[in-house]
Amino acid sequence: MKTGLGMKRFFYIMALIVSAACSLQAQRVFSLNDCIKTGLERNYSIRIVRNEQQISDNDATLGNAGYLPTVDLSGGVSGSVNNNSNKLSDGTTEKANGVNSETADIGLNVNWTIFDGLGIQATYAKLKELQRMGELNTRLTIEDFVADLSGEYYNLIRQKIRLRNLRSTLDLSRERLRIVEERYYIGSMSRLDLQQAQVDFNADSSNVLNQLEQVHTSRIRLNQLMALENVEEQIHIKDSLITPNPFLDEVELWKSTLASNVVLLISQKNKVISELDYKKIRSRNYPYVKLNAGYGYTANWYEVGSTDLQRRLGLNYGLTVGINVFDGFNRKREQRNARIQVENMELRTQELELSLRADLSNFWMAYRNNLDLWSLEKENLVAAQENYRIAIDRYKLGDLSGIELREAQNSLLEAEERQSIAEYSTKICEISLLQLSGQILTYTGPDEEKASY
Repeated sequence: MKTGLGMKRFFYIMALIVSAACSLQAQRVFSLNDCIKTGLERNYSIRIVRNEQQISDNDATLGNAGYLPTVDLSGGVSGSVNNNSNKLSDGTTEKANGVNSETADIGLNVNWTIFDGLGIQATYAKLKELQRMGELNTRLTIEDFVADLSGEYYNLIRQKIRLRNLRSTLDLSRERLRIVEERYYIGSMSRLDLQQAQVDFNADSSNVLNQLEQVHTSRIRLNQLMALENVEEQIHIKDSLITPNPFLDEVELWKSTLASNVVLLISQKNKVISELDYKKIRSRNYPYVKLNAGYGYTANWYEVGSTDLQRRLGLNYGLTVGINVFDGFNRKREQRNARIQVENMELRTQELELSLRADLSNFWMAYRNNLDLWSLEKENLVAAQENYRIAIDRYKLGDLSGIELREAQNSLLEAEERQSIAEYSTKICEISLLQLSGQILTYTGPDEEKASY
């Protein structure tokens, strides 16, 4: 009998273990790289920009540039019905009503621009640059996405840290309320102390409820960036702490910015494209050579005359050489405007480089400042924790008032909050510096996605 009960208990425990294991398996745990990988596969903005890149890839062909000939196959049938009246030399007149004639033809025609002053070459080079521009636009979208998602990932960690701190504060207030209630019932504390402890406990409870909303909002935002099917899915993130990287180097960041910043690369591509537009306009200064050829069959049917049916089968060809002699000075005007556009693109690139230098300087200053604040706030937190331990011990002995204990409690919460803000702000500056220098993908992205743009 006991053996049967033991076996039942054993199977019951095993069932609980299996159920718990299934429950844990059902919960999805995401690291930062998991979030990025999921978002790169599912995010709608990235999928749209990749489709747009595919369009620019499809356009970069020899045929679209004009290198290749065009070939047309055409055929048709036509006819006419006429009333003929012919006056002969002897004065007589011949008349024929309802005379029908028909023509049928089919042919193959080829048109080919052999030379147009290197305009075709400039067009093809521009299409290839636009193809590379599509790749850069995709990379820009991915970098912005990775930066946004990384920032939201760490924001969710920060909000959860704050929730833990507020819950810890609520536990301290609950303990204080318990102590006050016990002393109030034995007559060693006044009702005012009890009411104040209750007010503080309620205020901390309210803070916890408000913070739960902040955690929910951040989690929903993260799910939205990953484009999860269920935007309210209760995902669990792997990290619970924010650990900034204190080893970034400003000189290396600036070198990487000049070489890899995607906005700067796009600006340089725009300058190259404006130079190709100028070459395209200049090509009109040179002659053009066009070739055309055709091969076809034509048949004509007549109801009058000595010929009933006439057939023709043959080849026709032609070569056209020409040059635009005068177009109202429009060509010179367009060339002057194109040169100005090239100069403007160069100025915009220089302006952008100066702006990037200023942004890097500001982010670097904020990064170093927040690193110093982070170190300082860690020391302040240790002091605040020790201060609260002393305060609660004195409060339990009756040597400290409730107001003074509350001040120590608030000081501890503020120290925890300042450290959390310093950690998060440092990490955001770090992400911004890496994005500015074009390193955000290699730093936070999964290995298989580093070059997937």
